[in-house]
Amino acid sequence: MAKKIADAEILEDLVKKALEQGADNAAVVPVSAIETDAGFRSLCQQNTCGKYGRCWTCPPDVGDIETLMKTLRTFDYAVVYQTIGMLEDSYDIEGMEAAARKHSLLTRRMAEEVGEDSFVRILHLGAGGCHICPVCARVENHPCRFPDMAISSLEAYGINVSRLAAACGMKYINGQNTVTYFGAVFCSLM
Repeated sequence: MAKKIADAEILEDLVKKALEQGADNAAVVPVSAIETDAGFRSLCQQNTCGKYGRCWTCPPDVGDIETLMKTLRTFDYAVVYQTIGMLEDSYDIEGMEAAARKHSLLTRRMAEEVGEDSFVRILHLGAGGCHICPVCARVENHPCRFPDMAISSLEAYGINVSRLAAACGMKYINGQNTVTYFGAVFCSLM
């Protein structure tokens, strides 16, 4: 019983860290409640974001979708965090980019602050692929410049983010003229 209480305290501490670092919402969810679908890879192949085959942390270079989904199942919990950006209108590209930068910074801070001190293993996933380098080394077919810092997206691992939001008690769509991003720290407790 004491271990379960200690585990819950560790996870709640991660929720607090996410909120302190700028998340609008954060929650703990058992990995067993997270829905994955290999079909998300076909969405990546449509390349609407322009990163397919141009970023080491995005498909196809991030790895086989079935293997990535199996990897997720080896973790116990995920601390999911969300940022919500306000836009002037649905065409506010600058507002979307600013919200994406804010979320990317939050993801980076979480990766820096949350090490394996209290965990057997951790995996950080963000929104829309890695944002460390202005241009990924993949574009020039060079190795990743920062493999220890690179962060893949939830979607690259086949996670249905709209259902993830619901599993965490969060909204995927937060009203007109908003943009919402999600990230997560997957962890296995000691």
